[in-house]
Amino acid sequence: MSGLCPRFHKAIELIGGRWTGALVRLLMGGRARFAELRDAIPEISDRMLSERLRVLESEGIISRHVLPDPPIRVEYELTQKGKELQKSLEAIGHWAERWIDADHVALGARRVRQPRPVRQARATRPARHLRART
Repeated sequence: MSGLCPRFHKAIELIGGRWTGALVRLLMGGRARFAELRDAIPEISDRMLSERLRVLESEGIISRHVLPDPPIRVEYELTQKGKELQKSLEAIGHWAERWIDADHVALGARRVRQPRPVRQARATRPARHLRART
């Protein structure tokens, strides 16, 4: 048995990164804006989405288009390099449908944290030793 191919390892690490495969899969449908991608993956934070998009852009998998018309918009789309991942991701999708238990995935899904309610300040009484003595 030979060692692990560095190119294969790099590809798996890149596409297997959290949310990365999902972003590539979403962009297979065509150009999308940041907010559209964020809304399609409710569990992703803005910071994580920005980071993943930067990595995919630096790897040449997506391209970023700034549309200067007011309001300025930014759209992302797959490059030819990114589009060539389609068959591989479809194969993974078919494998997942066959072998990944949907109930297990639903139970293991991360819950989105709800913001904590803001506590109302209680009226405080001065401490005993600070009360005026009469």
